[in-house]
Amino acid sequence: MRHHGTIRDAEALGPMLAQARYVAGLSQRDLAARLGVSQRYVWQMEAGAPTTLVSRYFEAMKACGMTLTAEFGPHEEPGHAA
Repeated sequence: MRHHGTIRDAEALGPMLAQARYVAGLSQRDLAARLGVSQRYVWQMEAGAPTTLVSRYFEAMKACGMTLTAEFGPHEEPGHAA
């Protein structure tokens, strides 16, 4: 099953990331190791903690009429349905 949603701000991005991580079968510690960051950093990202940079991205996207969407779920091989 594929999941998708519109992301309007950092607060919405964090939970979507957490759901995608869960669907991918990764723990916060697993994701942190892959990214080379601490588990606390992943927790902060998933909590939707806004940073100046992320907030500016969303402000710029809104000003330009841009919409950010995310889609995640089981990996599908090209040409094959899951």
